[in-house]
Formats: sequence, structure tokens, C-alpha cells
Amino acid sequence: MVTNFERILIANRGEIALRVARTCKEQGIETVAIYSEADHDSLHVKQADKACCVGAGISRDSYMNIPNIICAALHMECDAIHPGYGFLAEDSRFAEICEAHEIKFIGPSPLALKHAGDKFLMRHVATGCNVPVLPASDGRVTVDNANLTARKIGYPVVLKPRSGGGGLGIRHAMDEHALRDLLIDSGVRHSLNKEDYFMEHFLGRPRHIEVQMLVDSNKNFQAVGLRDCSIQRRKQKVIEESPPVRISKDIEDKLIESARCICKSSDFTTAGTAEFLVDGDKFYFLELNPRIQVEHTVTEMLTGIDLVWEQIRLAGGDSLENIISECNGENFPGQSGHSIQARIYAEPPIGLSTSTERVGKLRLPGGPGVRVDTHLYPGCSVPYIYDPLLVKVIAWASTRKEALKRLRRALDEIFIGRIKTNLPFLKRILGCDCFGKGEYHTRHAEEIIEADQLNEEAESKLFIPGNDPGTDMEPVIAKQ
Repeated sequence: MVTNFERILIANRGEIALRVARTCKEQGIETVAIYSEADHDSLHVKQADKACCVGAGISRDSYMNIPNIICAALHMECDAIHPGYGFLAEDSRFAEICEAHEIKFIGPSPLALKHAGDKFLMRHVATGCNVPVLPASDGRVTVDNANLTARKIGYPVVLKPRSGGGGLGIRHAMDEHALRDLLIDSGVRHSLNKEDYFMEHFLGRPRHIEVQMLVDSNKNFQAVGLRDCSIQRRKQKVIEESPPVRISKDIEDKLIESARCICKSSDFTTAGTAEFLVDGDKFYFLELNPRIQVEHTVTEMLTGIDLVWEQIRLAGGDSLENIISECNGENFPGQSGHSIQARIYAEPPIGLSTSTERVGKLRLPGGPGVRVDTHLYPGCSVPYIYDPLLVKVIAWASTRKEALKRLRRALDEIFIGRIKTNLPFLKRILGCDCFGKGEYHTRHAEEIIEADQLNEEAESKLFIPGNDPGTDMEPVIAKQ
């Protein structure tokens, strides 16, 4: 079956909007880009068949402005809307409004989005499937009951907003003194009084493993591989790889079966991921992500499958049976070798979050087994009011050792003039022995930062004075 979508509006920006547009173009589907006033020169706008400005620079006035986006879709006679990730990708109300206007939302149903967006509810779904979860509060945590709840659960603990993602709002307390300090913070008190938080036991050094899934409207389920996303900074994933290393086949099978049961119990369909924490021979359900992930590229490089296209096909009513038969038949998903991704982020100047920089000289890597997803080009603007992701570099090779060597080489080729990035940090992580051996965990990156005191001052010492990577002069790496 070929989807009957003729024109899709892409309700996002940057590299993911460009990524979706490329798949649509290959499949003969017209695309409509939306953009804010701050993004008028963005590459995703230039590459789409049509484009429509939906508001001012601030996200709530543009990329999260539902009335303007729906009006654009209706005016441009779009059959469907692809939300990408972030912004409105997990907004059940947006999906309902699309449905009411007979525009297909490329993602799960509004009900499934509601389920997936409620982390506390999803814990109950998991326990109903006999999937392990970490000890947690029975209900909402407040300033008044936080201490008693923490003692019941056992330190260390983590405070989590019931909804939301990207690590936003999460607070850790390693002991009673740390929790007391948190509770006297005015910002934390305001959050606990205003939003619905719950408390969960905190694992110090687990692995963050996720299962990539495809599910059709008949709830037929297919796992398309696992990814390790344990290398994180500021609660944000920065390096991902597939397949995970040092994870037993028994644990892998259990994670896939847990993902299958959770999907069926929550009415989930299309493409998404089930995320888990793995601690030795134990694992715990973390959350269900009902959308395409930033790191979907790692799985694509490993399997040769276009996950965005399969997501669009499933949203259009196609079946997994057709998808599997047209790909690799009984061998679906075919997997070979190893892939690793590094995310290059802009490091916005402190206090200048609303500023905009323009990229100067730009040099991106290439060569066998290297994929680069980016919306950058020389002279384009980088507004700091949005997510600072600039470039994703994915390396594939027949072995993990070779893939890692290839990724290191690719990162050495990159130069982004005038924009300060996290490149020194990525190179430091990829160069350490423990990463090379696959012996890492969710605290690994932060512990390296603490050990090396890798702050802004230390990072600057990686470059000869005068060759600041924030200028248009290409840096010369200082000899250590």
C-alpha cells in the first residue's frame, strides 16, 4: 500500500523538519514548511515546496501556535501534519484539533498521547504488564509531604513532573539534607505548588536503554532495534549508539517484550520508543515516547530502514505486514555492524538566550559510513530562543571499534565559524577508555566533567589563544 497523502505540513523547524521533508520528497509527497519570523532564512524553509510564516520568534507565538498552524494547513490544503519532535509532537489537544479538521496527525491517537504524556499513569500501565518500575510516591508530592515520602521510598530520590519531557523540571536529592535545601528553594516550592509532581527512587549509575518500535492500527508490534542513550549532559542525551554493548540477550528480550505489552495496553500506534533504566541484571520502565526521536538516525544507519517513511505509512493506515514484506521479509529488521551518533549543540552565551548569531565558515565531515543531519549553511542565523541542536553526526562501521574511530575522525573535520559548540566535550567523552570499552552509565559524562573540571575556562585551553572557535578563524588544536 502507498499512502494517499499528497501534501504534508511539517510543524517543526531545523534539522528534523528538513529530515521529514527529504523523505516526503523521495516519496512524491509535497511539503509545506512553517516558520517563525526568526527562521525566515532557515534551510527547512528553502527546501520545502511551500512555506508559511506562523508568527513571531517566540515558540508560543509560532511553532506552538495551534490556530495559526491549523489555518496554514487548511489554507495550503494539506492532508496531514507531521509534528517532528518537541513543540506539539506530544500534544494530545493538537492531535484532537487536527482530527476535528480532518487533517491526519502523523502520530498516535489523542488518547494514546494522553496516556504516554502522563508518566505517573504509564507507571501503572507498566505494573499492569508485570514490567518492573522503581519505588515511587503513591500520588502527588507537595512541600508538606516530600520528606515523609522520601523516607518511605529511600534515598536518593528524584522529583519528576507528571508530564513533560527533555529532563525539564527534574530535581535530585541524594539525602535528607539535599532535599531540605531543595524544598527551601523558591523556584522548587513554586513548581511543586503549581504543577503535579511525583517522587521516585533515583538510580545512581544505570544504563539508559530504549526500544525503537513500529505499531500499526491493529496493534501489531515490531521492535526495530535497541539504542543506548546513557551519555547525557544537563539531562539531555548527547551520544547514542546501537546496538547497546554489555547488555545480555536475556535483558534485551525482556525489554522488547515489555515494550510490546506496554504499547498494547496504552493504545499506542505508529513509531515511538519505550525507555528503560538497566542496572546490572535488573531493568525498570522509564517512559513511552510517542514520536520520532532525535536519535532515530542511529537505528536507520544500522538497519537501512527509513523510520520517518514507515511512520508516515502507518499513520496513513498501512500495515506492518506490508512494511515487513517490502523491506526484508522474514529478516526484518536487518541489522549489521554498529552505529554511533554525536549531537553538536550551540553553547549560548549566559544571559543572551534571545540573541542570534550567524554561522561563518562551515566545514562538515563526509566519507564512507558517515551521515550528517543539519540545517546549517554558511551565513544562516542561529536563534538562541530554540533548542540549540545544530548538527547530528552518525558513523557506521562493521564493528563498534571502527565506528568509534570513524566518528572521532568525522568530528575532527568539523568547523562551525562564529558559533561556540560542545565539540571539545564530545571529543573528550569519545576519547576516554571507559567509553571505548562500553563501560559507561547515565552519570558518566557528568563525572568526567567534575573530574576534569571541564568548564568554559578549561574548554578554551583546548585551543591556541586567538583561534577562538567562536570566530571565523579555524582552530588549531593545541598540543597536550
